[in-house]
Formats: sequence, structure tokens, C-alpha cells
Amino acid sequence: MSLNCSNCSSPLQLPPGANSICCAICHATTLVADSRSAPPPPALSYSSSGQEDHDHPPHHPSQVVPSPYNHAPPGPPPAVHGTKRAVICGVSYKNTKNELKGSFNDVVCMKYLLVNRFNFPESSIIVLTEEETDPSRRPTKSNMRLALSWLVQGCQPGDSLVFHFSGHGSQQKDQNGDELDGYDETLCPTDFETQGMIVDDEINEIIVKPLSHGVKLHAIIDACHSGTVLDLPFLCRMDRSGEYVWEDHRPRSGEWKGTSGGEAISFSSCDDDQTSADTSALSKITSTGAMTYSFILAIERGHATTYGSLLNAMRSTISDTTTELRGGVITSLISMFLTGRTFSGEVTQEPQLTATEPFDVYSKPFSL
Repeated sequence: MSLNCSNCSSPLQLPPGANSICCAICHATTLVADSRSAPPPPALSYSSSGQEDHDHPPHHPSQVVPSPYNHAPPGPPPAVHGTKRAVICGVSYKNTKNELKGSFNDVVCMKYLLVNRFNFPESSIIVLTEEETDPSRRPTKSNMRLALSWLVQGCQPGDSLVFHFSGHGSQQKDQNGDELDGYDETLCPTDFETQGMIVDDEINEIIVKPLSHGVKLHAIIDACHSGTVLDLPFLCRMDRSGEYVWEDHRPRSGEWKGTSGGEAISFSSCDDDQTSADTSALSKITSTGAMTYSFILAIERGHATTYGSLLNAMRSTISDTTTELRGGVITSLISMFLTGRTFSGEVTQEPQLTATEPFDVYSKPFSL
């Protein structure tokens, strides 16, 4: 049954038999007197097996502080499907001065990895690219917001969620005092010049804070200035020898930027003050995001047993672009695509790891 959130009026899709639903945007709980006689939900473009989120205790709407991020696009969100689901977004900014050559390749390679290596059902993956013919699958600001809301909607213990973004990132002046460096990090949808960028505060509000106990989210962000783009509380500061310390990035105000009991871990292509590359220097065949390429290559070559080994392997690949790549699934996969080049020189960036809680990166097994 379709209905609107009683607090922020965002469109919601009530699962069959449920008498309440938690809004992924403002986290208010909307109560329904009796849904047993409700008509079946309308046909949607995504497979439906959504369930009510029992891990969030009911809250009266009047007790919830409205979120400023209540700009969900019109129409009901797609129903949640499966215990593994992902949103993969590649923005090419075609026919503009901001055009990137590697974003679409990144999306294709990441989807291949998730489906074939980590057994994500294709029906549980939303892909947003400019090559999609369905307007709702284009990486506009409104479509990205809707897809991120879908990703965490009705999440249950045991769920594994992935958000991958390949495109431009930027910074803007922090307006609420929660950034140690005074700047918010942002992601740029295809229409960012007219609709604006998506700010890290909003990303945290939509896909981090709703995560309940037993739910794990991995973000792979291939964009400039993306080190803390999920606003996670802790950053793993690793040097080139592999030694590391966890930096506390919690806001001085005391605001909690973590989850509701779940776990969120983010791999980003560079530090907040660095830029990332869209390059053919790594694959030697076609343009890719340097971070996405190094992430997939490390996994395919068996260098991702732990988070520490994965991060080290990614950094090694990027720092040594002269090493000849030999064989492997990713090399044959990339060779399927048409060659495109931006530049083939040295790539200088350092992938970063952030998380909701510090952990031993060399003993914690990596898995999606």
C-alpha cells in the first residue's frame, strides 16, 4: 500500500501485513490502523519482497526531529529485495566540460564483481548511469536520493548492503560546524550544476544512521575529496609502510554520525584534500577510476583477505602504475570495453578507509 510519511510527507510503500513503517529519510514511524484489508501494492519496476523493520522501535511522529533531507522524488520507492543489495552509480557528465571516460566502465566491472564473486542477485542491484534508457535509472540528484533510500529500507540483521559511486566529488563550506576541516564533502550527480550536489551530511542521514544491529554497509566511493564523504566517525590513517592509527573524526558538537547499531565501512579513492584519477594508466586498455580498478584488482588477485591487506594492495597498485598487469579476471573483463583515454601519466592518490568503529584492520576478514 502506498502512503506518505506522517512527518516529512515522503512517499512510502507499506509491506503487506505491516501496521507501521519507518521512513528512511526522517526516521519517523508512520502507523496504519489496519493494513490487513489493504489492496496489494502497485506493480513496480523492482522485484518485491520488502519486510517491516522490526529493529527500530516505534516512535510517535511528534517525538521525531524532522530531517532537513526530505526531498525524496515523487512516486513510491521500489520495494526492497534480498539480503544482499547494492546501488551502483556511475556519472559520466557526457557532452560537458566535466566529462569522465571511466565511470561507465567502473559500473560494469563493479556489477560483475558483486554478482560473480559475492553472489549478489542481479535483481537486487540498482544501476544508475547515463546509458540507461529508463529515466528513473539516470544518475540525477533525485534518482540517487531515491536509490539510497531504497538501499536501507527495511534492512534486517544479516543484510549486506553496497553503495558504489564513480564520478566527480567536491567540497563546500561547512554550515553546521560538524567538519574538523571546515568543509563538507559532496558527490556530484549528473544535474549538479542546476540541482546542486549531495552533501556528506545527507548521505550519512540516509544510509548510515538507519542501519540497525546486524546490518553491514560497504561504500566504495571513487571521487575527488571523498575521504570522509559518509561522515563516519573514525578514519584509518595508514602510512606507506602499512602502519596505521585510527583518527577520531567525531564532531566537536557531540552529534553522533554513526549507525543505529549496524556497521558502516567506506573505501574512498583519496583523502579529503586530494583529487582522484580517471585514467588509462592502470589498465593500459581503457579508462577506469583508479580507485575502482585497484579495489577490484586486489580482490581478484587474492589480496583482500583482511581490510588492511586490501587497503595496502589498492595503494600499491596506484603508487606503482609502471608494473605490468598480467592476466586475471579483471584484465579480461576490461578488455571487453572500447578503449578510451584521458591521460596515461602517474596517478597520485591514496585510498582511505573510514568506519563507524575502530578495529584491527589486519585481523578483520573482508567480505561483502
